[in-house]
Amino acid sequence: MLDTTFIVLQILLALIAVYQFGFSLFGIIKRKKRPEHAPQKSFAILVAAHNEEKVIGALMENLKEMDYPEELYDVFVICDNCTDGTADIVRSHGMNACVRTNPNQRGKGYAIEWMLNELWSMPRQYDGIVMFDADNLAASNFLKEMNNDMCEGARVIQGYIDTKNPEDSWITAAYGVSYWYINRLWQLSRHNLNMANFLGGTGMCFENELLKEIGWGATSLVEDLEFTMRCAEKGIYPKFSYDAKVFDEKPLTFKASSRQRLRWMQGHFTVARRYFFPLLWKSIKEFNIIKFDLALYSVNVYIVLITFLMTAAVWIDTAILGGPHIASVYNYMPMWVAVVAIFANVVTFILAMILEKVKSWKVYMYLLLFPIYGLSWWPITFYAFFTQNNKQWSHTEHTRVVRLEEVQGKQSSL
Repeated sequence: MLDTTFIVLQILLALIAVYQFGFSLFGIIKRKKRPEHAPQKSFAILVAAHNEEKVIGALMENLKEMDYPEELYDVFVICDNCTDGTADIVRSHGMNACVRTNPNQRGKGYAIEWMLNELWSMPRQYDGIVMFDADNLAASNFLKEMNNDMCEGARVIQGYIDTKNPEDSWITAAYGVSYWYINRLWQLSRHNLNMANFLGGTGMCFENELLKEIGWGATSLVEDLEFTMRCAEKGIYPKFSYDAKVFDEKPLTFKASSRQRLRWMQGHFTVARRYFFPLLWKSIKEFNIIKFDLALYSVNVYIVLITFLMTAAVWIDTAILGGPHIASVYNYMPMWVAVVAIFANVVTFILAMILEKVKSWKVYMYLLLFPIYGLSWWPITFYAFFTQNNKQWSHTEHTRVVRLEEVQGKQSSL
């Protein structure tokens, strides 16, 4: 019975891997840029900030320089339970500092929900709501691209999340490689196939009327994934805007990265429990591959967990118990099948870097340590499974001030 279960799970995981690899191939080709629309949509830019006085000024300077009519957008910084000078710095740049104090409801999701209610009570109403994090920098054409998408009927849009500091350490390089892969071979592939994309927590844009209609309601540790699933249930599919770039600061150390990823995985378990089966059932009932694809994405955290447990079982069986005692589907296949599977998994990350024109020799050298980053997801996910009921928001401290000119200068050399 155990052997049968093990083989069935291996076959299931292999099918999912082939499914994902097949989808990634559709991201190799990038469609030609679409025609531009004249600026007409108005935007409220929301920035969730908790004690971000060291980096918020750079973002405020950045947002002043957007290549979009200044009368068509306003910036609102949510100073959420701040105990530093974040609000003062925001005001010094002529932006709106919206102070929120609620020690019982901490976290970005609650802050956004509060700010939306504040916005809707104001005299001016906007066409779109854009969301950034305090450590971000946005490309000057960001609002132009959001305007283009909204003029073409998009109601939820995710921009291209790039890494602000990929050369700072092997950890930031690992994040960079991961996001280049996600943007090109996951997000763009689904965009090319007119599938749904998933939200990434920043660089997001929402139709204001949609938010009024369904509310925010995403207050888990991964509010972006939660809202993606809420939209999918209602048949509203997020779009991907490849040309709208936002640069996100990544943690410098393995410890800080592990803390951040633990929060992500804890939140993913919550979302998977809540949305996987309802979305899967709807996908079957409606024969809807888009909902099936998102259901599969929502349960990815369990796929990582099962892969870890099965791999650990094989290692223990072989190294400690003198195995193999556990049946494996690969015992019935030629060796080249396993070699091809490993090669395909590795080459997709390198392919993404080539397609995204990454030229930095330093980042390519850091690829030698990328397997450590990849394998570290296993114990993090394992620990997250037993701590998934933890709702404590873990704040990532940002201290490195970078201007857009510096990022774009490095981008040209990457």
